[in-house]
Amino acid sequence: MPVASALLILINFVLLVPVLTFAVEIVAGLLPPRRSVQTASRPDLAILVPAHQEEAGIAATLDNLRAQLTPKDRLIVIADNCTDATADLARRAGAEVIERHDSARRGKGYALDYGIRYLEAAPPQIVIIVDADCTLKPGCIDVLARQAMDHGRPTQGLYLMHAPHNDDLKLAVAAFAFRVKNHLRPRGLARLNLPCQLTGTGMAFPWAIIRDADLAHASLVEDMKLGVELALAGTPPLFVAEARIDSIFPLSSTGAATQRQRWEQGHLGMIGQALRLVPAAIKTRRLDALTLILDLLVPPLTMLLVLVGAALVSTLSLTMLLGLPPLAIGLALANAALLGGGVALAWLTHGRRVLPARALLGIIPYIGGKLGLYAALARGKGSKGWIRTDRHGPRP
Repeated sequence: MPVASALLILINFVLLVPVLTFAVEIVAGLLPPRRSVQTASRPDLAILVPAHQEEAGIAATLDNLRAQLTPKDRLIVIADNCTDATADLARRAGAEVIERHDSARRGKGYALDYGIRYLEAAPPQIVIIVDADCTLKPGCIDVLARQAMDHGRPTQGLYLMHAPHNDDLKLAVAAFAFRVKNHLRPRGLARLNLPCQLTGTGMAFPWAIIRDADLAHASLVEDMKLGVELALAGTPPLFVAEARIDSIFPLSSTGAATQRQRWEQGHLGMIGQALRLVPAAIKTRRLDALTLILDLLVPPLTMLLVLVGAALVSTLSLTMLLGLPPLAIGLALANAALLGGGVALAWLTHGRRVLPARALLGIIPYIGGKLGLYAALARGKGSKGWIRTDRHGPRP
């Protein structure tokens, strides 16, 4: 019985770390944001657009980007292992196009490294990375570039994804979770004067930082990995909420499942890597790096809800059944209250538009689908390499 009690206390105490991190970020994100000041003139910049089989939408993305460029800016598409018309359409849209063919080294990281090596012949002051399926709000490029120049640090814009149809309950839940992860939590970190995660698109880097970055790898979350490494090196990313980047979830069931699996698998893999980086962050006394590591330890929201709920039910049941001391119950209830309160605050302040009250029942099948995904990942059925998200076909 003492062993059972100690085990329950340990489980709930371990869960308290990501739950408390989540709750603090949410509460801080509700505070008035800090006012950003821009003093730098617009620097010379190059936009890199990594693209794999993006013929369906590349022209629209490039048209959106070109509207924000000046004559001295460069727009470069990296057509990576493409067998479709991506490269030709990008050229017609006025972009510089470089093509990469290497079936053994597949991944967005390899494509970005190829683009950086291409820029070495005439390096810009700032490099901005934009995915091939995004729309940037007017002024986004200017704000990202100036802030990166002002602070000498990477800057990350506000990247949001939206459900293509308002009546799709599962995608509405996903849109809410995405808003919590990419808006409210980074906003909370910024309010505490702490760095944010890189989210893969809408990222600006001073040349001196990005030229030496470790990009040539096949990580499914190369952005998270890069953000922590830059923080350890003394240049943590800065959240710039004024720079808005939008995209939509895939229409097809296949596309939605592939995208969800890639993100979840990558994030869970990064948790293990983040734990191994803790000694380096402590040794270098990098509070900002420790902050990003703690943020990475917060698992995907659905998984965190499932873990905390399962721990609460198990703790209550075993404590009553075995007559154990109540300390574990106290920890389990604290976790449930902190997480539930944080999610409720996030929904009341930032979620009701994307996830109206009538759609809350969509959470149940959404969680069911996620449980199936986690079971598949546990069996080793994960994504490998850069697989373009299928955005065609019938709605899920």
